[in-house]
Parts: sequence; structure tokens; C-alpha cells
Amino acid sequence: MKKSKYRNKIIVIFLLVLMLTTGCTKTLVDKKNNPVKNESTGQNLTENILCKPTDKSTIKAYEKTKVNIEKLPNCDEFKVTSGEYEGLWTSIFVKPLAFLILILGKLLKNYALSIIIISLIIRFIAYPVTKKTAIQSEIIKKAQPEINRIQKKYEGKQDQESMIRQNQELMAVYKKYNISPLSGCLFSMLQLPLLLAFFEAVQRTPAIFEDYFLKLQLGTTPMIGFTSSAWYIYIILVLLIAFTTFYSFKMNMAGTSGNVNMQTMPIMMSVMIIVMSLFMPSALGIYWVTSNVFTIVQNILVKRSKEVYGKA
Repeated sequence: MKKSKYRNKIIVIFLLVLMLTTGCTKTLVDKKNNPVKNESTGQNLTENILCKPTDKSTIKAYEKTKVNIEKLPNCDEFKVTSGEYEGLWTSIFVKPLAFLILILGKLLKNYALSIIIISLIIRFIAYPVTKKTAIQSEIIKKAQPEINRIQKKYEGKQDQESMIRQNQELMAVYKKYNISPLSGCLFSMLQLPLLLAFFEAVQRTPAIFEDYFLKLQLGTTPMIGFTSSAWYIYIILVLLIAFTTFYSFKMNMAGTSGNVNMQTMPIMMSVMIIVMSLFMPSALGIYWVTSNVFTIVQNILVKRSKEVYGKA
């Protein structure tokens, strides 16, 4: 358990350092340092795009700020090696992801469908790991009566000896059922680097953020979309994000009723994601809903699986 705990911490720290120390999206600004918007969509544009835009209003915005887009490749000719080296984060995550979305989107003639399929492929690749997390959530439910009994036994006792004994008894239960207390929380944290990679891939690739799906403009945020003629589609997207986020987090945190912090985590994480989604490109919302739906279906299947009942 200790080795797994340290390994998980190292992975999270490594990803955070990687994100913070290498290339990232830069907002396009005018002479007064105000964000430059696309005149037709109201979307904030990105300065360090990976390929040439084709939308006339987008091209006009870049020309006004004197950003040289002529040196950039056309989006249908973009490769992982295109452009200058910007650091490990961009080279390992952002450019390959943008390349995959572009290639598949060209075949499907829609970049939103490309994002959905790539999201599912990633989740299928990660399935062995996420399945273990889902199984453990169900096993925690079996252990919960014993955990509750221990917590009730030491309720109100704040002396050091009692707290040590409580922790020892809880650790014994965790060992008995082979439980890692932070597994559900860790799974949620590991999704954040992938979310950021999708965000950068969308924001920095004109062919993606200029595209449409079911009247959703992929580069437009719901907050801006609410003022458009297709406002109702953006509301539906936000509602889907809200429902699937809360439900998937709640399922992953199942069986933690004895811990107040773990109880409130699904609500806190859901509120954070919902607020973020209002200011994120719609394409990112599509990715998030797809990932959540996969998690929900996976957890339902695990719940019915015999593997859960064969443990402990």
C-alpha cells in the first residue's frame, strides 16, 4: 500500500511540474493589452496557434495584431513536428493530441466527433486502471460498516493515544479489504492534466475551434453562447456537464460516508467543473461529458460484476 501511495503522489507531482514549466496557451491581445475576440463568435483568440485559420474574421483579427500566421502550416497539413520546440508538455501531449483530432476529424468531416472518439479510445486504454478504482469503490461499501463502527467507537476522543488507536484499527480494515483510501480522489486528480491537454489542443488549433457541432461553435464558451441564437444548445451542454460530473464523482466516491471531507468532495469537484465549463470552449465540454458517460457506464458494469464479490 505504501509503495502504491508514494507512486501515485510522484505521478501527480510530475504531471503538475510538467504543465507548469513548459509551453502553454497565450491569449491574443491588442495594443491596449485587451483580449482580441473573433468578431463573429465573440471567442477570445489564442496567439500561439499551431496552424493557419481559414475563417475570414479570425484571419482579420490576427492581421490587426500583426501576428505572422503565414509561416504556419495549413491545419490539414499539420504534423507533430510542425513549429518550434516549446517544451515537453506541448511536445508529448498537446501537439500529438491536436494531430490526432485533426486526422480523425478530417476523415469524419467533424472535429467534435473526432474528440468524442479519441476520448473513448483514451478511456478504453485506461480501462484496466479505472476499473480497479471502480471495483475498490464497491469494496469500500462492504468495509463501511466496520469503518463506521471504529469511528463511532472513538467519536469525541481527541487525545493522541485514542487517535493513534483509531488510525491503527482503520488501517487494519483497509489492509483486510486491500483498500487505498485516496484512490477515488487520485483518479479525479489524474483527469485534470488530460483536461488541460484537450483545452490547449482545441484553443491552439483553428480548424477545431472554428468548427460546429449541433449548432455548438466548438471554440465558443457557454457564457458567450448563451447570447447567441443557439443559446438553448449551450444550456443543454452545461446541464449535461453538471449531471454527468456530479454522478460520476459520486459513484467514484461511493462508500466514504464516514468521512465528511470525502462526502462533500463530489459536490465541491462538481461545482468547480461546472463553473469552469462556463468559460471553457464547447469542445472541451463535449470531451468532459463523453469521459463522464464512460465512467458512469463502467461503474454500473463493475457494480454488477462478480469481481467485486470475489474480493476480501
